[in-house]
Amino acid sequence: MKMVRQNKINFLQPEWAQNFPLYAGFSTRNGGVSRPPFHSLNLGFNTEDTLYNVEGNRSTLCRAFDVSPASLLTVRQVHGNNILVISEPNPDLGHFLTVECDAIITNQPQVMVGILTADCYSVLFWHPVAQVIAAAHVGWRGAVKGILGKVLDALRELFQAQAGDLYCAIGPGISAAHYEVDRAVRDEFVKAGIRWNEIAAEKKIGQFWQLDIASCCRLQLERGGVDPAKIADATSWCTFKNRELFFSYRRDKGQTGRQMGFIMMRT
Repeated sequence: MKMVRQNKINFLQPEWAQNFPLYAGFSTRNGGVSRPPFHSLNLGFNTEDTLYNVEGNRSTLCRAFDVSPASLLTVRQVHGNNILVISEPNPDLGHFLTVECDAIITNQPQVMVGILTADCYSVLFWHPVAQVIAAAHVGWRGAVKGILGKVLDALRELFQAQAGDLYCAIGPGISAAHYEVDRAVRDEFVKAGIRWNEIAAEKKIGQFWQLDIASCCRLQLERGGVDPAKIADATSWCTFKNRELFFSYRRDKGQTGRQMGFIMMRT
């Protein structure tokens, strides 16, 4: 995945995105108007930043792609596995801001779907045959609850979008080197039947582990039928480590903004 510039903003773009009539990528923290500690392109309403600044930053993101801010669709993310599906034209996307879910699927063009993160991972989906897009928010709770598998199931059942034809992208998030979890988290993964030893390394015997959520995302996509060659990832871009590029909830002890994973069909 490479960093590209679109008008006034820089974003990470999956390699496959440039081959299709869509916009897809992951924003950085730069190019907006927010003041510290939210400087500068904070896109999250669920922060202590001023509403005016966040609205201005969202407009900046949309204008970079010649998209109306009214076409940006985000929801209230709650670390669950519920999915919002939009399969018909909707004149007002603003009322979805209060819908509690952690994934969005739509077959509607000119709708920019956005997932907000600050250490968690946003995962994008594009099915060129079914002409449908999706985006999901994955933290450790979402991984345990199998949100990516639920998205794959919904795409197949509702849009006949088979996993083998999907293109996916895993955005930047906190790396295992900076993400230590305790036994309670480990036990949740084990109870869910997830192979813990494939995604975590023990740091202190029986007490603490370094959890690799990015690897968990990739494994869940691959085991759901997605072609590994069609999965782009930004795993070399750690949000905790790269202070100049990304917001990090853990690094900044909650006083931080949100970047966004976004995808939109242009036609």
